Amino acid sequence: MSRPDLPTAGLAGLFIASGVIHLVRPQVFEPIVPAPLRQHGQMLVKASGVAEIACAAGLLVPTTRPAAGWASAALLAGVFPANVQMSIDHGRRAQRKRTPQAVGVFAGTLARLPLQWPLVRVALRAAHRG
Repeated sequence: MSRPDLPTAGLAGLFIASGVIHLVRPQVFEPIVPAPLRQHGQMLVKASGVAEIACAAGLLVPTTRPAAGWASAALLAGVFPANVQMSIDHGRRAQRKRTPQAVGVFAGTLARLPLQWPLVRVALRAAHRG
């Protein structure tokens, strides 16, 4: 076990950046917490930020990389409903506003959804390679 490969290091970098934003500006993410969980929105956003940073650290350390790979894949799957919620919310907003900017943001959130799965694959590869 040695340094992480480039995709694993990239995933760690994404997790660090996102995790910091979750902790510093949780209000950015609170609206995308799925409706049934919104009463605990700020706590869930901060917890996911801590989890992202912990996964990132684990992916960068050879001895913890396998466990962090599994945890990263689970985290990515766990936050997927929030990404779906974000697309739904932006779709509704685009339908109401009917501006090019609103439609563009909605299209961006839709395009993001299938990109989550390659990240899960990177995490699973890190879990198996160690």
